[in-house]
Amino acid sequence: MRIIAVRTLREFWMQYPESEQPLKAWCAEARAAAWTAPSDIKTRYRSASVLNSERVVFNIGGNKYRLIVSVNYSVGVVFIKFIGTHAAYDQIDARTVEWNPRS
Repeated sequence: MRIIAVRTLREFWMQYPESEQPLKAWCAEARAAAWTAPSDIKTRYRSASVLNSERVVFNIGGNKYRLIVSVNYSVGVVFIKFIGTHAAYDQIDARTVEWNPRS
């Protein structure tokens, strides 16, 4: 899978260094994956929450952080929609949140 935009994750782990290794591990696994449906993700990540046919929430770093992605299965692309602490996640709507580089 191709990940858009890893830079977002890098910026996050610069602010939260404990998230760096778990996020790097997730990136490596996602890049090597060939997800064709949400069930492929659930097979590997039992704790992931599939919100709809494209949105998935991953627990990162022992559930300290939440990563929301949108997956285009037909072209093999994962779009980062949100990365934040569990507390920050509780403040957003996971189904509609969009990453905003200005916020």
